[in-house]
Amino acid sequence: MAYALYYWPAIQGRGEFIRLALEEAGAEYRDIARLPERTGQGLSAMLACLDGDSTSQAAYAPPVLRDGDVLIGQTTNILLYLGRRLGLAPRAESGRLWLNQLQLTMADWLTEVHDTHHPLSMNQYYEEQKQAAMLRSADFRATRLPKFLDYFTQVLLNSRGQYLVGARLTYGDLSLFQMLAGLQYAFPQAMARLAPQYPALLALHDMVAARPNIARYLRSKRRIAFNEEGIFRHYPELDG
Repeated sequence: MAYALYYWPAIQGRGEFIRLALEEAGAEYRDIARLPERTGQGLSAMLACLDGDSTSQAAYAPPVLRDGDVLIGQTTNILLYLGRRLGLAPRAESGRLWLNQLQLTMADWLTEVHDTHHPLSMNQYYEEQKQAAMLRSADFRATRLPKFLDYFTQVLLNSRGQYLVGARLTYGDLSLFQMLAGLQYAFPQAMARLAPQYPALLALHDMVAARPNIARYLRSKRRIAFNEEGIFRHYPELDG
């Protein structure tokens, strides 16, 4: 039975981390809100996953994954579930917990990226908080971005293989690829300045992008382009 992914149809957002894992594994899945034959209905089905009157285990927000009768919310939780099933996580529990810890750290990082353009409120437009966003982005570029890049570089150096968790690719490597790709879109100047300091991370990004299933996905229409409705947004004034 195919997995069912419920997420917004026009952005990469947090759902993209799930899509990358499913695509790398060659898993059969349906991106419900994007199915042409279910225009409108797919979005309603996604919202039903968030409705406590429709399900006793409603998610707070998408993405949500359905596997048969199992309904799972939260990106990191979904990847923890899929990791062993798709062969994208270590067999040992200690390795799976370490990988989950790394994914949670990336979730924190992703939130900080979002807050560069919406530092005050999600209920306000970017233009209404632009000055605060410029201050927040300057601090992110100067301190927070290098700190996260330093951390994941050290993780790679400490690994006994070419990936974050040893010699085999995991969903953590796919997620780190997505973080780096998104940052290159949102902050091209800052990332270009920092790039010479982080060759190991950029090598990992390129290695993931070149994997056959991922390369095909990136070229396909299934890969939504980065845009200014998602988490990674390019506003030149925020890139210094």
